[in-house]
Amino acid sequence: MQSRTYLYDLLVSTIFTEGLDEGDLWALGFCALWIKGADLGTLAPAFHLDLDTRTPCYLSEILDHHLDDGSRWVAEVNGWIGIVPGLFDDDASLMSVTQGGRQALSFSMNIHGRERFKYVRDGRMIVSFDPGWPDRRFGDDPQALDHLMDGLRFQITDDGVLDNLVEGPESISSTLALIGRITETDIAADWFQARHSRIGDPSWRPPRP
Repeated sequence: MQSRTYLYDLLVSTIFTEGLDEGDLWALGFCALWIKGADLGTLAPAFHLDLDTRTPCYLSEILDHHLDDGSRWVAEVNGWIGIVPGLFDDDASLMSVTQGGRQALSFSMNIHGRERFKYVRDGRMIVSFDPGWPDRRFGDDPQALDHLMDGLRFQITDDGVLDNLVEGPESISSTLALIGRITETDIAADWFQARHSRIGDPSWRPPRP
């Protein structure tokens, strides 16, 4: 039986390989984006992707490459295109990239301990929430994904009082499982463990020391 934090643990072990010091995704900062309804050639300009640089790559290899040359890991499964790092997750950009009937999922975490999940469709923010507090949902249809959240564990509150403590890694695992349900894919085998591509970003510049 898989642990309740399986997908979070798998993502951490995939990103932080043996050549890197063990860390957590909050300290590193993590942003992933999935888009459906457009081909990669159409999306490439928005994400500064030079398709001529496309090279086979596992997610476990992308951190080193991204730090060296700004490459992004790009995966195509079941009509969805996944991009890590996701370049942007602000509402305006997500709504813009989904114009014309496209869908997008965004998941991000940062060093300040904030996490955010967003589902955007056809230029509209359908639902957005912090995985730690999913009862505080925003968007045009906050309950749109309820039917896909059965059995997933997030923080549970009643009138603002914490009723069932769920640690961060478990909330993150539940969020990743939700993404798998929306995309109708196996988030572990199809995304985290499969070989896809890395694609260079010609606009990338090394951070100044």
